[in-house]
Amino acid sequence: MSDFRSPFADARSEPAPSVGRLLRFSAITIPLYAAAMPLAVYLPAIYARDFGIPLTVIGALFLVGQIANIVLDPLTGALSDRTRSRFGRRKPWVAAGGVLFTLGGALLFFPPEHVSPLYLGAALLVFNLGWAAAQTPFLAWSGEITGHYHQRTRIQTYQTVVTAATLFIALVLPTIADQLHPADGRLQLTLMGGLIVVTALPALALTLTSFREPTTFPPAVPFSLGQAMRAVFANRLLLRVLFSDAAVRGGQGIRGVLMVFFIGIYMQRPEWAAGLFLFQYVFGILAGPIWQRISVRVGKHRAAVAGELVQVAINLGLLLATPDNFGLVLALAVAQGLAQGSGNLMLRAMVADIADKHRFETGEERTGLYYSVFSLSEKAGAALAVGIALPLIAWLGFDPKHTNSPEALQGLLYVFALGPAIAHAISAALVAKFPLDEAAHSEIRRQLEAGPTVLAPAE
Repeated sequence: MSDFRSPFADARSEPAPSVGRLLRFSAITIPLYAAAMPLAVYLPAIYARDFGIPLTVIGALFLVGQIANIVLDPLTGALSDRTRSRFGRRKPWVAAGGVLFTLGGALLFFPPEHVSPLYLGAALLVFNLGWAAAQTPFLAWSGEITGHYHQRTRIQTYQTVVTAATLFIALVLPTIADQLHPADGRLQLTLMGGLIVVTALPALALTLTSFREPTTFPPAVPFSLGQAMRAVFANRLLLRVLFSDAAVRGGQGIRGVLMVFFIGIYMQRPEWAAGLFLFQYVFGILAGPIWQRISVRVGKHRAAVAGELVQVAINLGLLLATPDNFGLVLALAVAQGLAQGSGNLMLRAMVADIADKHRFETGEERTGLYYSVFSLSEKAGAALAVGIALPLIAWLGFDPKHTNSPEALQGLLYVFALGPAIAHAISAALVAKFPLDEAAHSEIRRQLEAGPTVLAPAE
């Protein structure tokens, strides 16, 4: 295989990674996101309906589990920045985290006959620990494969395409379960969990063998959590991207966690509760390449703003949905699929550019740390969506186990439509007029490349 330079090498002369190699590198996203969608969409509803755990307890458990990552994610990112091994900085973390994540997924998707809140909380803790240890260094590694402005977007695009295809497969499984045994939560858990368990270790092996990491590093700075947090909260550009991503994830999380209730109870189409997600993600597979081309033309931050404003319009359109115009919901699902992941894709690619700027200004390597807080925003946004949306619809009178009043159903509609619309609008506002565009980043890379380099190992 051809040699690929480290992020410290000349980004203008490095060869573009091949399609096959990028697909191998993206393989770890298969088990990660085979679990992500069910975790956000199906598990809260199944654990409430089939195992009798109250919605408020589920919301609290998901929220507490993600709050724990406020410490775990930055710690993982900062420590991976300082890891020195013959395999590189990121690979040991991805390998260990992938194994722990697989264990947590097995606990969540293959529960015992009777599940207590304590069991659910412990399973979520193991799952989140593994996710943090695997995903955060993986994201940092993805930002270090190349220093080229648009090639970074290309790498994220392949991850987005693999993720969309994974979500499509993950959604086929509960759809099949609904056709065989409607509302059978344990069957849905078994099918979705089986996808995670079967793919986790092979995908992990493919990712770990796709690229070599540099094994020669700049001197390590002694770890200080306080110093790491100051490096995060003193970087205004990073905070804009961080809060923008949290808003995106919050909007997606509200839509996801309430989708089963909205389709099955408000729209009175329980047979479509899983199928609508599947229908949406058929078009979502096309979204990554579309938004990559848009970003090449207008830049990452402008593409992110455009994608988020499209999301605002789609979610506001849901206010017109009634049980007798399901066609409107289907049309909006198509649009949602085509806009899917646009903000996530651009914001991820922007983090590596911000890390370059920080390294240029301070000489400090913070890529892992910066991606750790980016990962944190992803989890915190989703957890806040569950922790707020479920108690809110319960406060408005909605109960998935009983007949609901028209007022309770209207409250469900308002939270389902307006919550994501507001969140996506906030996301767009935060990255509008973002100053680190292609021209500014190219100048930063030129200055970095004029200094000392760290060579990647030969393959």
